[in-house]
Amino acid sequence: MIRVLLADDQLLVRAGFRALLDAQDDIEVVGEAADGEEALGLVRQLRPDIVLMDIRMPRLDGLATTRRITSEPDLAAVKVVMLTTFELDEYVFEAIRAGASGFLVKDTEPEELLRAVRAVVDGDALLSPGVTRRLIAEFAARSKEPAAADTLAELTEREREVMALVGIGLSNEEIARRLVVSPLTAKTHVSRAMVKLGTRDRAQLVVLAYESGLVRPGWLG
Repeated sequence: MIRVLLADDQLLVRAGFRALLDAQDDIEVVGEAADGEEALGLVRQLRPDIVLMDIRMPRLDGLATTRRITSEPDLAAVKVVMLTTFELDEYVFEAIRAGASGFLVKDTEPEELLRAVRAVVDGDALLSPGVTRRLIAEFAARSKEPAAADTLAELTEREREVMALVGIGLSNEEIARRLVVSPLTAKTHVSRAMVKLGTRDRAQLVVLAYESGLVRPGWLG
């Protein structure tokens, strides 16, 4: 069962998400928060698998709340997905850097929301691939803190190759087809790269792929 916490200051938004999520056999909404402070307290108390976090909330906004969550070792297993009204919200760039696993626009299709929740928990794919690729490309172009040249030194050539494919938005299945290996082998290479680089999840691996120069925004097509 995937345990979800909803954090949004709009009651109707939370009610809509809860109705959709609770109707699934494998998803359960374990709590709701109307602001960041409340969300942080509930995350510490309930330890959900995933938090759907609005960027703009009173008392403590979603960005600051995400930083708090991702900085606490005891909450390392909690994934944060940012909710935004606009596809390229300025704050989303910092949210990804702060450790958010991805983002969703609030008017996303129900099927996409469900797919995204399951994907993030599984760690297999980024959210809303087309939009997320544009987001990451823009993030990379704006980055003011390029990674050191030796950042990828610990990776094998195959791990670098796989990381580059992750960086252009391919799923494990797509990587497997591209390299003519099994999906499990592709996933193993991705996991090893994440461990070696100390990235929290796949989203941060993508960011690092751009910041290190392994992938460039123009390659997205």
